[in-house]
Amino acid sequence: MPTKTDVLEKIESEGVDFLRLQFTDILGTVKNVSVPAHQAEKAFEEGIYFDGSSIEGFVRIQESDMRLDPDPDTFAVLPWRSRRGDDTVSARLICNIIDTSTGEPFVGDPRHVLQRAIDRAAEMGFELNAGPEPEFFVFEKDENGRATTETHDAGGYFDLAPKDLAQEIRAEVIYTLEAMGFEVEASHHEVARGQHEIDFKYADALTTADNIATFRSVVRAIAELHDVHATFMPKPISGINGSGMHTHLSLFEDGENAFHDDGDEFSLSDTAYDFLGGILEHAPALTAICNPTVNSYKRLVPGYEAPIYVAWSDVNRSALVRKPAARVPAASRIELRSPDPSSNPYLALATMLHAGLDGIEKGQSAPDPVRENIYEFTEADREARGIETLPSTLGQAVTALQQDDVILDALGPHVSEKFTQAKTQEYTEFLASVSQWELDRYLETF
Repeated sequence: MPTKTDVLEKIESEGVDFLRLQFTDILGTVKNVSVPAHQAEKAFEEGIYFDGSSIEGFVRIQESDMRLDPDPDTFAVLPWRSRRGDDTVSARLICNIIDTSTGEPFVGDPRHVLQRAIDRAAEMGFELNAGPEPEFFVFEKDENGRATTETHDAGGYFDLAPKDLAQEIRAEVIYTLEAMGFEVEASHHEVARGQHEIDFKYADALTTADNIATFRSVVRAIAELHDVHATFMPKPISGINGSGMHTHLSLFEDGENAFHDDGDEFSLSDTAYDFLGGILEHAPALTAICNPTVNSYKRLVPGYEAPIYVAWSDVNRSALVRKPAARVPAASRIELRSPDPSSNPYLALATMLHAGLDGIEKGQSAPDPVRENIYEFTEADREARGIETLPSTLGQAVTALQQDDVILDALGPHVSEKFTQAKTQEYTEFLASVSQWELDRYLETF
């Protein structure tokens, strides 16, 4: 792993002018403090101080001093700067946040929340690997430079140019990610027009969360260079598929995949079934974290390949969790299909991990898989099989979160309080708002 000295030498050899010290607020928005590169050593030795009261969900004004401590393992030069006709070279370092009043990691730092979950897994002998599949839309801008919902192309699933006009954008995103150390495995046009997916290789949980945050920043930056707008909003257009972030999960123990069992019908071990059972048990509360916006629930409806039923399967995609095919033991995993890319990746992975570990601790083995299309079941069919439905609104999801001690404990008191406050306010504002749909439906009728 790179050290402080390695990073300082890289800054010198790459001619870096500015460092972006990056962190994420509770809602998942990436923030950064920019400092001249000659402040790099000070940043590593003393940290860089900032006003935490200005950041969503952090602290009150009377307790505002926070410190950024850069993680040398996250250093990367930002390759796209040269496209602006600017000779300035910038680099990124992801930071941990320190509470200056105690000198300890700040309990409201989402990265710290994930680190606590990782530490809990390590105490049980496990390491989580995760592989996300984030989807996004590319839209045209209007004459004032504002984003529209006019898609950049009319392509469909796996289409090629000329229908897939964003092929060049995806290629540039991939080159940029690879220059920043990503191993990109695949990219393609998604089902909906204007919708795309780029998959990068699985990694340990902390690296994966860092990668998701970086990925979103890179996609939007490259889109801006092409004078279009990329969005990770879950459902920007009604009537077509929304954007998900299917997340592949597996636990490793002593370097071996703890989810694999050659003797099982689905090649899953007892550990995997218990982890899966924990995911299903805590699915309603997980939904508040993995689908954290009002708009998220416009995606979680039948008919658009998004799961709404709490079940698992090896053959169909209507279930919440899928068991993908695996050609080698190390690839045995489960795929949680509900998360969307508006979620805070640190909180999402932390709560997934806690839910699965709770299943292992309680021996919460998963029920039998459902191989039929659950969308075609009647309500009686679902009741007979004990298949529950995910929350259908953000308000329901927040209520489920408030009733789940395991997921609340995963977040910690500070984050759980600030998150539920923010999301309750968001949902209350939504309920009081008047939509265009209502105006179109009722204004001239009544």
